[in-house]
Amino acid sequence: MTHRFDPTSLREYDIRGIVGKTLGTADATAIGRGFATRVRRVGGTRVAVGYDGRHSSKDLEAALVAGLTAGGVDVVRIGMGPTPMLYYAEAILEVDGGIQITGSHNPAEYNGFKMVLQHLPFFGDDIQDLARLAEAGDWEEGEGTVSSADIEDDYVGRLLAGYAGGAYKIGWDAGNGASGPVIEKLTKLLPGEHHLLFTDVDGDFPNHHPDPTEEKNLADLKRLVAEKQLDFGLAFDGDGDRIGAIDGQGRVIWGDQLLSILAVPVLKELPGATIIADVKASQMLYDRIAELGGEPLMWKTGHSLIKTKMKETNAPLAGEMSGHIFFAHEYYGFDDAQYAAVRLIRAVHMIGKSMTELRGEMPALVNTPEMRFQVDESRKFEVIDEVLARLEASGADVNRTDGARVNTPDGWWLLRASNTQDVLVARAEAKDQAALDRLLAMIDEQLAASGLVRGEQAGH
Repeated sequence: MTHRFDPTSLREYDIRGIVGKTLGTADATAIGRGFATRVRRVGGTRVAVGYDGRHSSKDLEAALVAGLTAGGVDVVRIGMGPTPMLYYAEAILEVDGGIQITGSHNPAEYNGFKMVLQHLPFFGDDIQDLARLAEAGDWEEGEGTVSSADIEDDYVGRLLAGYAGGAYKIGWDAGNGASGPVIEKLTKLLPGEHHLLFTDVDGDFPNHHPDPTEEKNLADLKRLVAEKQLDFGLAFDGDGDRIGAIDGQGRVIWGDQLLSILAVPVLKELPGATIIADVKASQMLYDRIAELGGEPLMWKTGHSLIKTKMKETNAPLAGEMSGHIFFAHEYYGFDDAQYAAVRLIRAVHMIGKSMTELRGEMPALVNTPEMRFQVDESRKFEVIDEVLARLEASGADVNRTDGARVNTPDGWWLLRASNTQDVLVARAEAKDQAALDRLLAMIDEQLAASGLVRGEQAGH
């Protein structure tokens, strides 16, 4: 038996597609067969499986489990929950890998699979390898068993272990994603006053899209914080691995700003430690980490890439602009928005200032949101190479970690190719609007030289 995946579903960090069009139960079974084969070939026998709250998740889970057991591995089902709960299961249960069925923050019609093998991210070539195994029908055979483990309460208890004082009035917006039940249990145990929004899991996402990095999705949380006069608000994406936050005045605290707060107590305890942020993060963050006595490290965007770099550099903390926050300090090194929320409460308490004060003290910089524009898949990396060649010929100050990040007296700008979509991503940050306009003109000039126009925005 062989199987062919729709090539568009095989992403850099996971498998994701539109259910019924580019992804279905036959794919789920083939993923199970391929993953079971990989597990057995490294001497493993057991895999944990979880899923998010999308309408298609249960059917995909059943098909995945059928594929895994047909490949001869034993499956431990942990049921519905956020992706970090699956990562937690993979860390504490005696298993050799884990798979979460999730469409993350994509629209309701999407779904997908995030994988971990032997406590390491499973991405890039690993995902292409599942396709090769499927096309060749090169699968192990066997008869695996199926059991269940109810770990939600253990997981909530483990989250609570990150708490170290502080009672605040907090708004929590689960966005009808898979984090809802965990957040309900967690907030019952945390001191302070907690106001919850949209914790009922609903795959239609009837209130707003579950992506806290887009400011329009924080409107309900801003209203709640203002009406109840709360200290701050927290928001979660569809599968609970990315966090968003606002202060008491409703100002957004972006991913790099959150990291600048979370780094304070970590660096107090571990002076000189490496803290990693992605190439889209503000210069303010790198300066702040250095000021706190840490070693700032700029790295490539992508949760699997960051996790791998953390292990390599022994970094206790890392984060991305997109709201993935990774704690290896007193935790397992994976991205967990629920744990990041608890650690944020702890950081505010330990710093001894209100969230609104902390946000107010941050340097006032003018920056763009993440700008995305469509470019043909076959062209996206070529364009970046062309831009880099021109910049270097002109003697520009360029960081090539992930695309082109250019430093100028006005600030910096970035142009990189997305690993997950046929888009280029641009961002710029400056001291004032006039300086920002000059940086955007530089981006436009480089794009024009490669025959592209920035105006063609692409959505997520």
